[in-house]
Amino acid sequence: MTRLTCLLAAAAFGLAMPAEAAPVAPPTPASGKALLLKPLTLTKLGDLSFGTIVTSNLPGTVAIPADGSASIVTGGVAHVPSDTGSRARFAGAGTAGQQIIVVADNPLTLSNGLGDTVSVLAITLDGPNVRTIDASRAFFVNVGGILYVAANQPEGIYQATLNVTAWYL
Repeated sequence: MTRLTCLLAAAAFGLAMPAEAAPVAPPTPASGKALLLKPLTLTKLGDLSFGTIVTSNLPGTVAIPADGSASIVTGGVAHVPSDTGSRARFAGAGTAGQQIIVVADNPLTLSNGLGDTVSVLAITLDGPNVRTIDASRAFFVNVGGILYVAANQPEGIYQATLNVTAWYL
């Protein structure tokens, strides 16, 4: 029995008891902060219009530059001089000095509601997608695009929704 008691005592001493750790503070305490931003707004000032287009038996393209320069037609299409199209325009507001990202989704096709479509080859912005809001707290976004018109495209008003989104980075 003495030998069993010694073995049990030895086993009990062999189990280490965890030492309690002393509280330690970091050399520099952490701080908390929050940056509050004015909600972004984005207001449409004008729609993207590819203008009034005369088709032919040849395909063509119509480009509306986002920078506001003159439209460009190629191939078998022509603009009616009184309606050569216009870029879409948006005005936004937010917190000065903050970066935002602006994205315009390509609607891919415009439809006349009768099953006929024309393809939007590209949607373009007048500047970079990432922008910094200036001291005036305002920003502007202009949107252009390139439209492909097939040979002998049926007449009609072709349209689709163009989504433009802005958010803080």
